[in-house]
Amino acid sequence: MRTPGIGPVTYRQLVARFGTPAAALAAVPDLARRGGGKAPALWPVADAEREIVRVEKLGARYLVLGQGLYPRLLAELEDAPPLLVAKGDLGLMDRQSVAIVGARNASAAACRFARGLAYDLGQNGLVVVSGLARGIDSAAHDGALDTGTVGVIAGGIDVFYPPENEGRQKALFERGLVLAEMPPGTEPRARHFPYRNRIIAGMSTGTVVVEAAPRSGSLITARLAAEAGREVMAVPGSPLDPRAQGCNQLIRDGATLIQNAADVVEAIRVPASQVRSTSAPYEPAEEMNGDHALGLVEELLGPSPAPVDEIIRLSGAPSGAVQMALLELDLAGRLDRHAGNKVSLRSA
Repeated sequence: MRTPGIGPVTYRQLVARFGTPAAALAAVPDLARRGGGKAPALWPVADAEREIVRVEKLGARYLVLGQGLYPRLLAELEDAPPLLVAKGDLGLMDRQSVAIVGARNASAAACRFARGLAYDLGQNGLVVVSGLARGIDSAAHDGALDTGTVGVIAGGIDVFYPPENEGRQKALFERGLVLAEMPPGTEPRARHFPYRNRIIAGMSTGTVVVEAAPRSGSLITARLAAEAGREVMAVPGSPLDPRAQGCNQLIRDGATLIQNAADVVEAIRVPASQVRSTSAPYEPAEEMNGDHALGLVEELLGPSPAPVDEIIRLSGAPSGAVQMALLELDLAGRLDRHAGNKVSLRSA
């Protein structure tokens, strides 16, 4: 997972195709060559061992996709992170959870509502998941600290961002749980936050947006929750307040209107075990000349994202053969993957 160019989807397909990570790593150079590109530089074993030692010294541990401790709902996502660094109470992941997200520059009233909602959800036995950001996230963690809360961060497990949340993050180490996809020492960058958001949405039965402006990160989390088949909920606000426009838009588009914890409990009353999965298992390639399948897929791809299912249908090739062709293009650095299981050909 630390090798550049191997993302969560590629990782999952490689391991499914070759059986073990060791066999997959050995196959990467040839796959990239077949895809018409240069093989990515594989992450050195010594660097991986140093990271493992660092994680242990921090009092954290790894959660691996396919392992029993890994969040079950998150594992259903096609782009679930194969590796998470966790510090805190791992038992919280055995309980049903709800995400609460919202604006960093939230109003005082919205923060108070988020804190109270998180407290009440905790009294109903639910774990509250959020992103340890300013505003709504911080209020949600505070409200649920005594009953169970999980903070998903965009940087490394030992990085405190924003800096004023250092005390809050340390409190979650002791009384809650913190999860990080990035390796220790990673300072969060803008591109890391959407990745963080998919974890928040993916491990939760539903997502509540308390206050959010249009085109905000909270709406990205809501969209990811909807794509994962999870419940999307929003708290209405005044049409005169720009920070409420995102929530009001979500409600207009079909999100469940939330006024209290009872509304949330009612909305997610379907057991977590019945939440549908949008990910499809990797299918081994059926008999077909690999070069022929690769050529068909290349002809169908362009700069605009296209659904993988559509590529399979139009190519007439077996699903497994198309997936292998996409894998080869991906490892060659010629493919971009997008939300909703869409792909495009990367421009030269």
